[in-house]
Amino acid sequence: MNPQLTGPKGVPDWLPGRSALYERVIDEALSTFRIYGFGRIETPAFENTDLFLRGLSADSEIVTKEMYTFEDKGGRSLTLRPDMTAPVMRSALEHSLHRKGLPLKFYYAVPVFRHERPQSGRYRQHTQVGVEVLGSPGPEIDAELVLLAFDVYRRIGIDVKMRLNSLGHSECRAAYLPVLQSFLRAREQELCPDCKRKIETNPLRTFDCKVESDRKIMADAPLITSHLCDDCATHFAGLRHLLEKSDVKFVEDPTLVRGLDYYVRTLFEFTAPGLGAQDAVGGGGRYDGLAELLGGPQLPGIGFGLGVDRIVLALESGGALAPPQLDVFVVCATEALRGNAAETAATLRSAGIRTDLDLDGRPIKAQFKAADRLGARWAVILGDREISAGTYTVRDMLSGEESPVASADLIEKIRAQS
Repeated sequence: MNPQLTGPKGVPDWLPGRSALYERVIDEALSTFRIYGFGRIETPAFENTDLFLRGLSADSEIVTKEMYTFEDKGGRSLTLRPDMTAPVMRSALEHSLHRKGLPLKFYYAVPVFRHERPQSGRYRQHTQVGVEVLGSPGPEIDAELVLLAFDVYRRIGIDVKMRLNSLGHSECRAAYLPVLQSFLRAREQELCPDCKRKIETNPLRTFDCKVESDRKIMADAPLITSHLCDDCATHFAGLRHLLEKSDVKFVEDPTLVRGLDYYVRTLFEFTAPGLGAQDAVGGGGRYDGLAELLGGPQLPGIGFGLGVDRIVLALESGGALAPPQLDVFVVCATEALRGNAAETAATLRSAGIRTDLDLDGRPIKAQFKAADRLGARWAVILGDREISAGTYTVRDMLSGEESPVASADLIEKIRAQS
């Protein structure tokens, strides 16, 4: 193939087979979100660039290094969404949803785009499932979202750990950041070039540096949790109490920060085993000032995003196999019965049973190979003997055992043993 026509770097293809695991993660997440009373929101894949410049801060790493920004034919600057929080807030404000009753509870499942260095589980286009809640300021909703995320991971089948922190609000940070900057300036000559730059632009992000020598320095840095105001400290204590009351296991980590500058107070991150250094599979937090940054009213918010791609990698590292994409393959013994086979497939499909069949007139042996390749749980065999007896022969594709089933009982048989 022409190398110029291959897929772009850092963007995965989800192919049949493995994509069934990808679909299962999304399906489990979305069904759980609906159980918790969330409604789906879908925003455009690109937004006016100014939305992210305002919402994410012009000197954040996402804005300076990772956004896919382009000019359209009308000369407008547009950006592929690197995140869903700002677009959700924009949509809620633009449609005045906050005037129709609070809280607002949204869920989504979308691709997001960041120009990152491609590596395992870190793609330039990756899929996020997540939720956002607008209009609820207390620690109760923070705890609710943490419980929701754990419920999603439990249903998917991976064991995660959670780190928890509070970043305080703008007044807490106004008192804390000069203290942190003073510490960093005293050690500036020992820091990597990136951390030296962050001293003035975004000192909190020095806690996120992956350079080992810098990490040792930051182990002695002053912490935000020692500078929380009374209100923020009370909020954080209330959240911890609610989580402990619900038997949620978490580790307080006052060095936890995230790449989005709008986060205040609650911040959390989920990690999973088997992923190496890139072990985060989701995270989120509170963003109470974002609505005002976008020109709206005071509207507290909190949300999280879970990385579908990394969750799939975590499942695979734990030995999970892609679920079968097919329940039944209809095997037709003779050319004359192809119409009967098509009718049988249509009947099974109308009952919600995932069904396929051969449409190319292949020999029966080749049809069984196709059933096996597609991962069919059952083969429903239709031949002259079955037509005469008003039955089907059903083969268990795992054990190879076969048994006759009356035509009227076929659907019940498949459902009972699937």
